[in-house]
Amino acid sequence: MKITERQTEILNRIVQEYIDSARPVSSQLLEKKYDFCICPAMIRIEMQKLTDADFLIQPHTSAGRVPTDKGYRFFVNNLFARQNFAKQNLGGFEKGIPEEKDFLKLEDLIEREIEDTVKFLQSLTKNLASFSSNLALGYLLDEDIFWKEGWEGVLQEPEFKEPKVISDFADVIKQFEEGIEDFKINSGIKIYIGRENPFSKAKEFSIILSGCHFPNEKKGVLALLGPKRMAYDKNINSLNYLTKLLERL
Repeated sequence: MKITERQTEILNRIVQEYIDSARPVSSQLLEKKYDFCICPAMIRIEMQKLTDADFLIQPHTSAGRVPTDKGYRFFVNNLFARQNFAKQNLGGFEKGIPEEKDFLKLEDLIEREIEDTVKFLQSLTKNLASFSSNLALGYLLDEDIFWKEGWEGVLQEPEFKEPKVISDFADVIKQFEEGIEDFKINSGIKIYIGRENPFSKAKEFSIILSGCHFPNEKKGVLALLGPKRMAYDKNINSLNYLTKLLERL
């Protein structure tokens, strides 16, 4: 199904509202917050069409809608189309990402620790986690070193109230570390949403990753792992900025 411009706008609003609130999004909320220039009944019709096309799902009969993997994928693809993240330069800061001064502090920190590879990896990963509120993972290919930061932040997300979700997430991280070379990672950002992930228990999670070059020509990987309901715009921008910063260094 090729969705219309109006359906695209409605879908984007629903995905963003769900990312922000972690609650199913109702037609009443959309009507109250946004002006789609259509009547409430037409909003409900458009939402039903998006549901029938598998962009949205209704958890319960009386509930609002939440995005499916297909809905998230459409939203993420639109992010790249609208804001051109892939070509963003070091001077480009978008809404919803850390302030420029925070990145500049990080740049100073990185330059001070450039000679200590492990400390450098630790600082970089820790800052990436703080920017995103997801689990950040750094990997040095040449030395086969992993570093993870951000457990406290990601486990505060409502998805992790269930012990099984925490257990599945831990398994996904383990599988990711064991199979990282199978991703054939290059310098471009890759995003795996839900069932797009190659791991058995990853249907509720997303992974954003990119290859990068650390100082002294050492190859590495930076990744963010978290629930599908993650702030894709902020995460993509943060990861993109750091990889470009590493290219400069």
